[in-house]
Order: sequence, then C-alpha cells, then structure tokens
Amino acid sequence: MRLFVALALPAQIRFRLSLLCGGLPGVRWVPEENFHLTLRFLGEVDGGTMEDVDASLAGIRAPGFDLELAGVGHFGSGTKVRAVWAGVQPQPALQHLHDKIESAAVRAGIAPDGQRFRPHVTLTRSNVAQLGKLQDFLAQNSLFRSGRFPVTHFTLFSSFTRSEGPLYRAEESYALGAS
Repeated sequence: MRLFVALALPAQIRFRLSLLCGGLPGVRWVPEENFHLTLRFLGEVDGGTMEDVDASLAGIRAPGFDLELAGVGHFGSGTKVRAVWAGVQPQPALQHLHDKIESAAVRAGIAPDGQRFRPHVTLTRSNVAQLGKLQDFLAQNSLFRSGRFPVTHFTLFSSFTRSEGPLYRAEESYALGAS
C-alpha cells in the first residue's frame, strides 16, 4: 500500500486553489478533491508496517495552529519544470509537526527522508512546455493568499494509481491539541 501523511485542506481553501488552475496549456491540473499539503511521503508499505506507522503517528502530541497559503512557484529548472505549486506562509508550528511526523515514521521502520521540508500544495505535476506561459502564470498569481485557516488534525492517506489520476483515501486522522 502506498502511503503519505498530509494536511487535508478545508473545502473553501481547495476551492480558492482551484481558481488558480488555468492558463498553462498542455498541463494536467490536480483535481480540487486531491489538493493537500504533504508532510511526509512514506511510499509502499505492507500491512504490518502500516499498523506500526499508525501507532507511531497516534502517539504524536502537538498543538493545532493557523496556516495560510501564499504565492506560487515551481520545482525544476531550465526546461524541466516538474511541478507548479502554491506556497505556504512560514509557520514554525508546521515545521514542528513535520519533525514529529518524521521521527514517528522512522520509529515505525520507514527510512529517514533526507530531504529538506518545503511545504507546498501541488497544482500540477506535468512538465510545462511553454516556459513563457509559466513565467506569466507565476507573475499573475504571485500575490495569491488563501486566507488563514485552522489546522486541527493531520491524516494518513493511501494512494491508488488509476489511468485518470491518483485516488487518495484517508486511512486515519490524528487530532492536534488546543493551540
């Protein structure tokens, strides 16, 4: 089973993100229902490891916090643009939660991630062939702000590959304490 830990976004935030999804010809936009903020990709795990991950995540104690999405950007360089994303306003509590989730994953037997945490919400994973259009998109949406929203829990998701795109299913949610 392919797993990841993420923040599920409120419906009004997903809707605001969906309004950004246009103006880049030839890309495949992430469907509104799939918008999320990945905290830790876990990869393929067996049932026993999933139970260990669940138990380890359930032991996390962290306060809730407010978050705001801000701006847009992309991963990749030159003509190899791998993804376009909405950014996240810096929030120490988000980094703290990420660090706790990373520790929990390692305790459950998942190899350390080894990559710097760069919080974002992916809008498209497609290669953007028209770089001029990408620059226009980034400039037109650079002032995007979602508005603040409360983060009260994080979720363990499974991911299933389909021809029409991935299907994400919430397996378990874990409450955060009062902030």
